[in-house]
Amino acid sequence: MSLLVRLSGGAGLTTMEVVLGRSLVVLVLSWTFLKRRGLSALGEDRTLLFVRGVVGFIALSCFYFALIHLPLADATVIQYTNPVWTALLAALLLAEPIGRKEVALSLISLGGVVLMARPSFLFGGGAPGLPPGPVAVGVVGALFSGLSYVAVRRLARSDAPLVVVYWFALVSTLGAIPFVVRDFTLPGPRALALLGAVGVATYLGQVLITMGLREERAGRAMGVAYLQVVFAATWGAIVLREFPDRWTFGGAAVILGSTWLLARMRSPTL
Repeated sequence: MSLLVRLSGGAGLTTMEVVLGRSLVVLVLSWTFLKRRGLSALGEDRTLLFVRGVVGFIALSCFYFALIHLPLADATVIQYTNPVWTALLAALLLAEPIGRKEVALSLISLGGVVLMARPSFLFGGGAPGLPPGPVAVGVVGALFSGLSYVAVRRLARSDAPLVVVYWFALVSTLGAIPFVVRDFTLPGPRALALLGAVGVATYLGQVLITMGLREERAGRAMGVAYLQVVFAATWGAIVLREFPDRWTFGGAAVILGSTWLLARMRSPTL
């Protein structure tokens, strides 16, 4: 999804056009599958579904803005501070226990992400710094992503994953429309194809994340999401010709090791 968003921005689409295109595709797909399974789209906890949609829309918009305006690795590493936010917010809002080992492994994973991407705003080394505006937007997006995942975890008690995904898509569609109308760019065939691909990839990812959060505590489940950085590096090498170096492989080893240990933990407190 991240790669496709980056390519969509390169095709001349604005951030909100990508958000709207993605949301429309997911809205249609989730509605179709809801009807096939005989589920009501209204849901049970509509207030929390709406709140999840709003914070998810903010997180999505910030992340897409960062992906379009920052290098792919930098935008990804900023976004994937969100498992740390998720764990902290889940402990605060859901009273989920969080042990020292989980905190340590989350921080180690975050260190692996930083090591892998080596963002210029941290490492310097003569490389030009990142523009502070998009960096700040990316950090806000990661924070709201954590809040969004906590809401998903709470909604697991009342609503099916497909309902949660549907509401997210609905709120995001309604939220993006005013921005697109104000600054509309007519997409060409390539841009439309990319928007459709973003929507399909996002739909599959959202359903699987929501299913995962139904089965596991929020902080631990989202720690595994660090693996997206590994996948992003792979896609970057194949499509964008951004080839990993020894720092990237070292960071990937740290991430994989930490997430493997996180996944193996079973006790509620450590």
